[in-house]
This record gives sequence, C-alpha cells and structure tokens, in this order.
Amino acid sequence: MNARNKVFDRWFPILVHIACLLPIPWLVLDAWQGNLTANPIRGSILRTGKIALELLILSLACTPVNSIFGFKPALKVRRALGDYSFLYTSLHFAIFVSLDYGFDFQLVLDELIRPYALVGLIAGLLLVPLAITSFAPWPKRLGKDWKRLHNLVYGINLLAGLHFILVVKQGDTEPYLWMILIVFLLVLRIPFFRRFLSGFFTHKERLTLT
Repeated sequence: MNARNKVFDRWFPILVHIACLLPIPWLVLDAWQGNLTANPIRGSILRTGKIALELLILSLACTPVNSIFGFKPALKVRRALGDYSFLYTSLHFAIFVSLDYGFDFQLVLDELIRPYALVGLIAGLLLVPLAITSFAPWPKRLGKDWKRLHNLVYGINLLAGLHFILVVKQGDTEPYLWMILIVFLLVLRIPFFRRFLSGFFTHKERLTLT
C-alpha cells in the first residue's frame, strides 16, 4: 500500500462521519431561516426520514462495492452508516411525536395503526437491536448470532423503502426508484451475480492495465 492509499484509508472514514453529521446543522439552519417548505414540521420529518433511508441503503451498498469493485474502505464505514441511519430514524420519530403531535400519545397511537406509519415503526424498532449491538463487546459476545441478527438489515431496507412509498403522494416516482435500488443491491448479494460482476470488472481492469 502506497502513501497515498494510506492517507485515503485514514481520512475516508473521517470524511464519512462529517458528511453524515452535516445534515443536522443544515436542518437547524433551514428551520431557522424558514426554508423547510410551507409546512416546516412535515418538511423536517420527510428530510430526516429520507436521510435515514439513504444512509441505510449506503450501508447495504458497502459489501457489493467491496466485493465487486474491490473498494475495501467501504467496509470500514458500513457499521457507522447503519448507526447514523438509526440516529436520523430516531430524529424522524422524535419530530413526529413532539412537533407534529405535541406528545399526544393517543393521537400518535391512532396514527401508528395506519399502514404507512406501522411499516415505518416496525422498520425503526428492528433497527434498535442492530444499533445497540454494533458496538463492542457485542460482536464478540454474540459470535455467529451477531451476523444473523444483523442480517435483519435486508428486511429493514425493504420495509423502509415501502414506508417511503406509502408516505409520498401517488404519482411521485422517487420512492419507487429507491426501492428498485434496494432490490438491486440485494440481488448483488446472490453469489452467482456477485461472482459474475466481480469477475467482469476484474477482467476489465486487467485489460486496461495491459
């Protein structure tokens, strides 16, 4: 590994952490300046939810990016991306309960039985054990069960994508594009497709070098 790669490997995780945290002060600034659409509460709920979904999908993309393109630094930030997704999911729910419903838990419960909210709630609750066990000493303590537990992220991605589809108005194609991406990333984890694409890009790289 040359000096440039060492510097990149050192700074890449730091830059990812900074990028993951930047949306928080950006959200606060937009709220302060009145840039959160005509309905700022709904705007903040949608923004935090979308960021949570994007980070969750990025965490899902880390393994295929490494196995197909050989980009190993992606594996170093996979867990952090998942944890930040949980952070924004928590903010998403906190804004929903506090600012949108004013801590009126009866109204919150009435809303949570609606399909869009119920799907989102299930996805968020499933993220809780993953976020807790992502830190030491849980990986070693759980052993093989840790990997089985964190395989829940595949289903959580699908639920999060479905939640986004149910939230937005009909005619908006963006949630469906995110769901297609989620399914695509899950397909890439199938050994046949992973080996095929990995071999294709490795062969292409060798041809370029020669």
